Amino acid sequence: MDGDLHNIINSNQELESLHYEFFLYQILCGLKYIHSANVLHRDLKPSNLLVNANCDLKICDFGLARGNSEHNAMTEYVVTRWYRAPELLLNSSAYTSAIDIWSVGCIFLELLTRQTVFPGRDFVHQLHLILELLGSPSEEELGSLSENAKQYLRQLPYHSRQSFFVRFPNVPYQALDLIVRMLKFDPRQRISVEDALDHPYLAELHEFTDEPVCLTPFNFDLEDQPFTVEEIKELIYREALAFSPP
Repeated sequence: MDGDLHNIINSNQELESLHYEFFLYQILCGLKYIHSANVLHRDLKPSNLLVNANCDLKICDFGLARGNSEHNAMTEYVVTRWYRAPELLLNSSAYTSAIDIWSVGCIFLELLTRQTVFPGRDFVHQLHLILELLGSPSEEELGSLSENAKQYLRQLPYHSRQSFFVRFPNVPYQALDLIVRMLKFDPRQRISVEDALDHPYLAELHEFTDEPVCLTPFNFDLEDQPFTVEEIKELIYREALAFSPP
């Protein structure tokens, strides 16, 4: 691949409306496949979205990817801070695929405006920037958080919700409508990847038959095995042989 979305965002390269649509469509198609395999990427950011001269896009860097299981506690130390969902900032260990949707919303709005949406200096400032735009969450929106997180949010100064359409007047209406649905404070209210693909903004590109899913959920059990270094080397060697027989 020739570069990534980080390069494009920080360049003077002009993009047409179809470029934006095509980039988002490819991100969502990739994410649909990843989520259908019961996997969370957990580290989506512009530099992890590779792009070539034909505008083909690939999601990379699965170093923090994990299975999506309600029964396993997961670390909150994931996703570069600027693209991190509120529930991660509030130390939730029971997050879902909605964390990836939040990241996509941040990335796509950054691509459209060429400005980072929530450029927090630290975790506290990051949450402050989110609440400044989205407003203080209602009691209903706090529902999926721990009691400690709820108490912390309740004692913060109140913020009124800003209008995305006033804050970002140069972003096309349908694109911003989709972003608003991605950037919901409550992960239960965030749009799913399937519904995002079905949004009117992507009507010209959306084709269900061209958006495959993984037929077999990915199995992470191998990570829990107590392999020695030599055993790991052997497994890597066998994997390489499977792709390039001697």
